[in-house]
Amino acid sequence: MRLTILATAGSLALLLSGSSLRAQTDTQHYADEKHFKNVQQLTTGGDNAEAYWGFDSKHIIFQRTNPKEGISCDRMFTGEVVANKPFVYKQVSSGKGRTTCGFIMPDGKRIIYASTHLGGDSCPPVPDRSKFNNRYIWPVYESFDIFMADTSGHIIKQLTNTPGYDAEGTLSPDGKKMIFTSMRNGDLDLYIMELKTGKVTQITHELGYDGGAWFSPDGKKIVWRASRPKTEAEIADYKDLLNKGMVAPTQMEVFVANADGSNVQQVTHLGQANWAPNFTPDSKHIIFCSNQEYKRGFPFNMYLVNFDGTGLEKVSRDKGFDAFPMFSPDGKKLIFSSNRNNGGGHDTNVFVADWVE
Repeated sequence: MRLTILATAGSLALLLSGSSLRAQTDTQHYADEKHFKNVQQLTTGGDNAEAYWGFDSKHIIFQRTNPKEGISCDRMFTGEVVANKPFVYKQVSSGKGRTTCGFIMPDGKRIIYASTHLGGDSCPPVPDRSKFNNRYIWPVYESFDIFMADTSGHIIKQLTNTPGYDAEGTLSPDGKKMIFTSMRNGDLDLYIMELKTGKVTQITHELGYDGGAWFSPDGKKIVWRASRPKTEAEIADYKDLLNKGMVAPTQMEVFVANADGSNVQQVTHLGQANWAPNFTPDSKHIIFCSNQEYKRGFPFNMYLVNFDGTGLEKVSRDKGFDAFPMFSPDGKKLIFSSNRNNGGGHDTNVFVADWVE
């Protein structure tokens, strides 16, 4: 699940990029982004996000919505990133339902992603925010399950088959395990599945939304975002929304733990929405997205931080939305989604940059 305004697969950037507070400058690369070099825009038009590298550091999978092309909610696409050449991509999901959170298997011939297609061919309805006092909320579609498919779009295997939401799957560095979020116990918790056997282990147990988890490149750690309602009012509100298939993701922090879920540590204590965390190539630091600098709730930018929350460093500078960072497995490039260079419109596109230490 992404930080969204329309539904699970529509970017919050749709809300942010139309703001009159956006800078007048429209660029692929801001001067203060010292960690970026040779920034390349891969997509143009629509809402493109959650672009993640395959194990070969060449191919990516991402989700795309563009009503002008007849894509009314997110579908999965893959393509090969070649420097200084147009990015060519193809659809790898069926076009039924809504999809999210894709990942390429180590062999490059199979993918995993979450889809609502078993709940119906059409896009699931977006929530009516007026019924929730116009609060910013996410739908948690119970029809989401995780599937394995080939790169021609044929479903090979259904990986999850429990009542309620199952999505947000990513793979361990050896490709043998999948970490994902599930509602199977009545709360949004993290689970690890051994892909060969299908064995599933629950690794988070605290009340609140746990999601967007990743393994570190060395396989020893995991990082994720979580909400932790504490007061009676917060707990009651969280449970009430969850019973209605919703969450309000405006208060989230970044957590890290051992790969089996032990030794949980809260990394950020910044307030507001801190999410989309991932690891740096050396497995020693975290890159994440946050609106913590801005009390009005935006922009969202990317930051680096140590495991203990020290050393906070701002990485990106767009005045709307920068998020979903992932380093290529070879550690040379960073891929991310951004509102930048969209002509002042609503488009969110995928960018890749050489990473400079």
